[in-house]
Amino acid sequence: MRIGFSSLSLDRSGAICVFVTEGRHLSPSAQRLDRESGGVIARALASSRFKGGAGQTLDIVAPSNMKASRILLVGLGAPKNVDALAAQKAGGTIVAALGGSGDESASVACDPIAGTAVTGGAFAANLAYGAQLRSYRFDKYRTKEKPEDKPALKDVAVMTRNEEAAKKAYAPLQKVAEGVFMTRDLVSEPANVIYPVSFAAEARKLARLGIKVEVLGPAEMKKLGMGSLLGVAQGSANEPRLVALRWDGARRARDKRPIAIVGKGVTFDTGGISIKPAANMEDMKWDMAGAGVVVGLMRALAGRKAKVNAVGICGLVENMPSGTAQRPGDVVRTMSGQTIEVINTDAEGRLVLADAMWWCQEKFKPRAMIDLATLTGAIIISLGHHHAGLFANDDRLADQLIAAGKAVDEKLWRMPLGPDYDKQVRSDIADMKNVGGRDAGSITAAQILQRFVQEGVKWAHLDIAGMAWSSKDAPLVPKGGTAFGVRLLDRLIADHYERG
Repeated sequence: MRIGFSSLSLDRSGAICVFVTEGRHLSPSAQRLDRESGGVIARALASSRFKGGAGQTLDIVAPSNMKASRILLVGLGAPKNVDALAAQKAGGTIVAALGGSGDESASVACDPIAGTAVTGGAFAANLAYGAQLRSYRFDKYRTKEKPEDKPALKDVAVMTRNEEAAKKAYAPLQKVAEGVFMTRDLVSEPANVIYPVSFAAEARKLARLGIKVEVLGPAEMKKLGMGSLLGVAQGSANEPRLVALRWDGARRARDKRPIAIVGKGVTFDTGGISIKPAANMEDMKWDMAGAGVVVGLMRALAGRKAKVNAVGICGLVENMPSGTAQRPGDVVRTMSGQTIEVINTDAEGRLVLADAMWWCQEKFKPRAMIDLATLTGAIIISLGHHHAGLFANDDRLADQLIAAGKAVDEKLWRMPLGPDYDKQVRSDIADMKNVGGRDAGSITAAQILQRFVQEGVKWAHLDIAGMAWSSKDAPLVPKGGTAFGVRLLDRLIADHYERG
């Protein structure tokens, strides 16, 4: 979808979108349209349940004296609640509402509205950002789709009196959207297209943005002692890879240590010998969503020239059953030297992250490390599909992550850690076992990961199992791969880690 900015003008073809706040208070452009159309908006409001609430829309056929084909009223809710996120959701709502209308173009009148937290160019930029996010569609394999089943909308003109300010504010947001789209693409691709080697090839493309890319194969990982990650991969014909992406955007900073983001990249998870049920196993193509977020985030940071030193690590494996596969009861030795008894081969993500996190700390000495993983079904039982689970060894980092999540509508809920949970992962023959039973499954998984965090490193673990894929549309996220975590971590870095 093409999104542009222009000056305010209501003499346009296609759909004209105007805003209404709570209590049916029309924006200045909506008032003008009502006068010019002979009161068509007032009559439509009188015969509808539309009140101007956030997310509401009312579609009106434009009268014959107008160039426009339709007038779309878009509710913003109470002005005091209209912030950057509300503007983004309004943009997404417009794209969703017009998706099946038949109009190929839409113009959005961004008037100043008294009492709002975001106005002018910032409002217009965030509206455009939301429209861009909602426009995503993964349709490359649809060869027989009828034209009437495809969204007709191709162009959105965001009209504002602050055109240049809007363009300037939108430029970095557009780069974040590109990162989000890259993650959604990776997560949406089938496992015969995205596997460790091909995923690494996609990551290598970020070199053109100035990102330093390093890829380790099985021989290098074996030499480093990564028995845990390699144990997961040994049943697959597809070789594993470990990818490091480094963006050095804050060379003048006193503390040049990077913030590190580590992602679980199980490109397909059958469960291995502890094989999963057949029903819905096709969903396990997105068990690499954590690594997908890492790649999208790094693209966003480099694209908008973020003044931060950041490193992204992707542990890439395929978990398959075969004659060479890891067995329940096997013991693996991690790069850290700690040993893990594998009780369940379907608890493989923690085995991948154990080595990826340790290597990250040894090589890059990060000042903070955050891992993302579709790690446990237990977190979905706990939090459903509304929050990702947050575990952290540092209260300030946890608070910063929660605040960033609220700002971009990628919500986190902090879960506990503690020595009592460690007792559940005691092994009779190794340093630990890779599962702790059904009780507190997401917590015991996090306890295992914590054992691979070096002393003094601030660490957080995001269990995104319930948030990586959505079965329904939301204002900023069409159903499918969500890229949950890209916007959240970009916001965290912008608020707390960028310098200058």
